[in-house]
Amino acid sequence: MGNDADNIVGLYQRHANAWVRERLQEGHLYERKWLQSFCRLVPAGGSVLDIGCGAGQPIATYLVEHGYPVMGVDSSAVMISMFQLRLPDQETLVSDMWLLSLSRTFDGVLAWDSFFHLNHHDQKQMFPIFRAHAAPRAALMFTSGPAHGEAIGRLEGEPLYHASLDAAEYKHLLDSQGFEVVATVAEDPTCGGRTVWLAQLR
Repeated sequence: MGNDADNIVGLYQRHANAWVRERLQEGHLYERKWLQSFCRLVPAGGSVLDIGCGAGQPIATYLVEHGYPVMGVDSSAVMISMFQLRLPDQETLVSDMWLLSLSRTFDGVLAWDSFFHLNHHDQKQMFPIFRAHAAPRAALMFTSGPAHGEAIGRLEGEPLYHASLDAAEYKHLLDSQGFEVVATVAEDPTCGGRTVWLAQLR
């Protein structure tokens, strides 16, 4: 499945419009409960780093509407262009997430439906990057799979790679970087079956 993992950026470049149409057609913010929990850990007006921000809707839009300035980072230049159209007053950057080195910190770090496109090795490398961009007591939230493994979905008929570590390893990696798990639910039925992790820097 290695080649499928390497093809993620090109896949979202080619099918950005289709992905956005599908996401917006779903018609509801199924992440709302988790976003509310995330925002409770971020001070009012606190900055959020949205890693794998996509087109900025609905998540970054929700955060901005609730008073949180967002820096959107995505490896797809097409997605970033869409983000800029929707949220022209917010910062953006085209970058692979494992290359991030912004020399600044944020009150919240988010990697929703993006981090799980990395292979196992690259996921492990992300935790020091999360820590490097986390201000004191910063919130961190990401989605994963429910157990160690790899899975292939589909986007416009093309293979869409996902991977996950197991829960014990995520807990260890978070703890090694000073994050404490606040809440986690495997295959949350209220959130489209996603496995969600919410943590906070000690």
